[in-house]
Amino acid sequence: MPHDHHDHDHLSPSGHPYRKDNDAPLSYWQTMEIAIREIMIEKGEFTAAQVNAQIEAMDARNPTNGAKVVARAWDEPEFKAALLADGSKATREMGFDIGPMNLVAVENTEDTHNVIVCTLCSCYPRNLLGLPPDWYKTREYRSRTVKEPRKVLAEFGVDLPDGTTCRVHDSTADMRYIVLPARPADTDGWSQEQLAELVTRDSMIGTGLPKQPG
Repeated sequence: MPHDHHDHDHLSPSGHPYRKDNDAPLSYWQTMEIAIREIMIEKGEFTAAQVNAQIEAMDARNPTNGAKVVARAWDEPEFKAALLADGSKATREMGFDIGPMNLVAVENTEDTHNVIVCTLCSCYPRNLLGLPPDWYKTREYRSRTVKEPRKVLAEFGVDLPDGTTCRVHDSTADMRYIVLPARPADTDGWSQEQLAELVTRDSMIGTGLPKQPG
């Protein structure tokens, strides 16, 4: 079945999508991916309809799942400890299976801010955050975030104090990250549903902050 870090928006002869970028010629790996899928379909390992259904399920994911994880971590200290110890296990227990990859949750604190990047392509915890934003996949973000993270964050509107350590985490095909942002003040007694409303996609990447109550 297709890897979840690929984008699909065109149809092959068998009826399943494959990546197509601005009418540019297919790369070697794109061509290989299509060929392998066609062979597997011909052999009856799966059908084009099953591939389409899997891709549609991937595309239907959104940051709501990640927001639920963050809200629970804010509300339940035991779950927060479990999430930081083993993100894959903790999220699976909530029903969000990220597959065989390792999910690492990193916590923003008063003196540490975390930001996520994939310098290779666009590896991203889609089961929790949905499709990655276009800017996450750009060469500029992938390179500059490693070299000058504070400047990049400032351009997103996140100005870090001089005493705050900025940590950049590079996602891979085997390891994905999610940022656990700091809980906004004045939210004592809020339900997890209310807290989840404050969690933004960018706050779970590290390029943004949660909404403030008001």
